[in-house]
Amino acid sequence: MAVDTALAFLASLVATGFSIDLWLDWRRRPRPHVAAYATGMTMFAVASWALWTALAFGWTEPAYRVFFLFGAILNIPYLALGSMFLVAGRRAGHIMFIALGAFSAIAVTLTLTVPFAQPLPASGIPHEIFPPITEGFGPRLLAAIGGGVGATILIVLAVMSAIKFWKRDRRLVWANVLIVAGTLAASTGGTSLAIGEAAAFALSLLVAVILIWLGYRTASGSRRSQGSQASNLAS
Repeated sequence: MAVDTALAFLASLVATGFSIDLWLDWRRRPRPHVAAYATGMTMFAVASWALWTALAFGWTEPAYRVFFLFGAILNIPYLALGSMFLVAGRRAGHIMFIALGAFSAIAVTLTLTVPFAQPLPASGIPHEIFPPITEGFGPRLLAAIGGGVGATILIVLAVMSAIKFWKRDRRLVWANVLIVAGTLAASTGGTSLAIGEAAAFALSLLVAVILIWLGYRTASGSRRSQGSQASNLAS
């Protein structure tokens, strides 16, 4: 198994494990931010499996469209939606949810229907398959909007949360540092995607999902600890 294929396989396994962890967390205690995180990470896992399948067996049109839709356009915005619910509150989260719903409908329609500008390669990660941004509104512009705006929201909210809890709970601060690092790793992978470097892109996916998972678990552990302390004080 080539290095890029092996890394894509590992990233897919880790992303799937994180997705299951999130959905189990949501099932135990349904909360909108957990549902949004779980949705975004499920998209991440689906995109990773599409990448692994393509690297192992060759690209097909459905595989590339699924990979681009969930890996380049929608996954980061839904992770950002989770942070919006968690940090900014339900009202802000619901507003973003409505806007993201409209964005998702457009993204699904265009990504599944816009003709390719050039054929898929035999190996590696395709780039410039969809028409360029200069030719009008299409999947590549949506990827720039979704990835750029989503990553910005994630990072800004993580920094706000870190500042808020700097003196109250350093564990939450470190959790946000890990989430920001994971988001940056995923964004950095977009550069590799643009130039078709498969191994670097697959590695960025693996690093991103590990860091974000560690950040989420660290934050969850801190919140459980705070809840336990509150219960002890109440008793």
